[in-house]
Amino acid sequence: MVTMAAPATEQVRNVVLVGQDGSGKTSLAEAMLYCSGRTQRMGTTHDGKSYLDYDPEEIKRRFTITTSVAPVEHKGFKINVLDTSGHPDFIGEAILTMQAAEMALFVVDAVAGPQVMTTRLWREAENMRLSRAVFINHIDREHANFNAAMAALHARFGNRLGAVNIPMGEAGDFKGVIDIIRMKARYIVDDKEVVEDIPAEYADAAEAAREKLCDLVVEADEELMMKFLEGEELAQEEIESLLEQAITQEIFIPVFVGSTVIKQGIMCLMDDIVTYFPSPTAHGRFELANGETIRVDESKRPAAFVFKTVSDPFVGRLSFLKVLAGTLEPGMELQNSRSRKKERLGHLYVMMGKENTDVKTAKAGDIIIVPKLSDTRTGDTLSQTGEIAVEPAKLPEPLYPVAYEAVNKADEDKVGTFLARQAENDPTLRLKRNEETHQAVLTAMGDTQVEVIVSRCKEQAGVEMKLLKVRVPYRETIRKTASAQGKHKKQTGGSGQYGDCWLRLEPNPGKGYEFVDEVVGGRIPRNYIPAVDKGVQDAMQEGYLAGYPMVDIKCAVYDGSYHSVDSSDMAFKTAARIGFRACCEKADPILLEPMANADITVTEEYAGAVMSDISTRRGRIVGTDSNNSGETIIKVRVPYAEMLSYTKDLRSITRGNGSYTIEVEGYEETPGDVKKKLVEEYQASKNN
Repeated sequence: MVTMAAPATEQVRNVVLVGQDGSGKTSLAEAMLYCSGRTQRMGTTHDGKSYLDYDPEEIKRRFTITTSVAPVEHKGFKINVLDTSGHPDFIGEAILTMQAAEMALFVVDAVAGPQVMTTRLWREAENMRLSRAVFINHIDREHANFNAAMAALHARFGNRLGAVNIPMGEAGDFKGVIDIIRMKARYIVDDKEVVEDIPAEYADAAEAAREKLCDLVVEADEELMMKFLEGEELAQEEIESLLEQAITQEIFIPVFVGSTVIKQGIMCLMDDIVTYFPSPTAHGRFELANGETIRVDESKRPAAFVFKTVSDPFVGRLSFLKVLAGTLEPGMELQNSRSRKKERLGHLYVMMGKENTDVKTAKAGDIIIVPKLSDTRTGDTLSQTGEIAVEPAKLPEPLYPVAYEAVNKADEDKVGTFLARQAENDPTLRLKRNEETHQAVLTAMGDTQVEVIVSRCKEQAGVEMKLLKVRVPYRETIRKTASAQGKHKKQTGGSGQYGDCWLRLEPNPGKGYEFVDEVVGGRIPRNYIPAVDKGVQDAMQEGYLAGYPMVDIKCAVYDGSYHSVDSSDMAFKTAARIGFRACCEKADPILLEPMANADITVTEEYAGAVMSDISTRRGRIVGTDSNNSGETIIKVRVPYAEMLSYTKDLRSITRGNGSYTIEVEGYEETPGDVKKKLVEEYQASKNN
């Protein structure tokens, strides 16, 4: 590979490609690599020959999973093109990657228009105060219509969007673009760009688009706005100056058009990226954990933000860094603000997909990859003193739990080590050992993310893991007061065992477990009373109906008998267990299930379907509200067991338009049919 010289900060452009799966983000990055001369062939995802989607899982699934970097050299600039996943399970990495860029370029399919992930990530970009642009792709597809696509964008994202290109023809007639900024026709013939005067048939449309463009960008300069409003024509230099200001200030959102498959519109896009898109110093705002804000600055002492880490089976851990300040060099030591440990930068890489090239330096604003940082994870900040700590972007909470275990018990430690490394790399993963249900639980963003992890565990760690149904922490209790005797008498050749106690159980709602000693007259010696208490507690942990712990019970021991030789702590513990179960049989035992309070946010068109679905899950609607985006927030209370797969189900119901938060709170009695099923499952497991 050709070694790239370290560019000055002002010569860097960091552009993150975001949007829905299938819109053509990866093919746009591949087209830019090809058109810039960086690659000798056009990489494609559909046939598994993409430079950027090189991971076996990406090849198998034919969509981007993990962020790749495409370093593109164009007219003396370095464009770091960051290609992200458009799948909702991998939105966390897309958001963190957006934090490393100055421009979010939304790739939108000309036929499908802006879809769910486009909208979700658009809001994230707004919250980050990130400049935005749109590339309408696949304008050569059947049924593609540029005006319809623009109307859909305006309806979804407002009227600050304006075309800087318009297509020459559409669908099968598409043959190139009109560059509205330079007022030229541009198209590719035999991999070479032709630039010529605008054909007469597109002249009116081009003039109208330029008028609209001027109308949108003049807000960036009050003096030029007055000139424009008074009817004076803006000079070309004035328009170009306004464009850069308006994009950086988020006043104007440029819309490009083209086709990545036939490479039309790509050169025009790259020209505008290096000319008008914000440089790292113009828009490099980073929020710190202490509430302060810093900007990218080459003159300050070295600092870098780790926006992504990945564990490569051959190279080891790779850390993707956005250089915030100064110049990084191999051998340099920086301190991690989280761990307070120092990390030595052994090598600096520029990567294109999986191919890496050593570089000597990396200046502020650039994106660089550093291998083998021992204690650095996604979201960390490295600096000379360790005092700079960038606040990582807030990520959505993972809500899709699965239990897991190693297929081979001997591999449990290897599976645990692999998953711990994955969780360090991806902050949207949670690992927890539930001591109550005795399960290891992985919580992710969705089933696809889980499937990828299981597959990678086998490929990268060489061990297999299997998924299990998450056990719900049910409880048992009683509804009536009951008394019973527990007697344990066993005579063997030597000393025997003798314990005898009378117990009374009564419901103790909300007060937990209480034990009362009501024995009088020495019917049970005082030294055996704690054994009775312990026997009852052991029996409560085992449960009566379905093996779940029992709660909210008051137990009194009020009578009994003993043997001066054969009685012991163990005998009275056993007697108490027998007595407890005999009481439960008469005390109307019931099952309790954990309940969840959830806020489900959907667009109005799906609210009815969501409410109906919640009813089928034995849930109830507590109330509704709306947010600033006009979406409906449905507040529900529903059994937690019915929500374990809700991430996947809600996507299906709302076509990806829904989201939710959930909090487990309190227990309620389980209905008879659910109780019967759980008891039958428990009995069957005991018999196996």
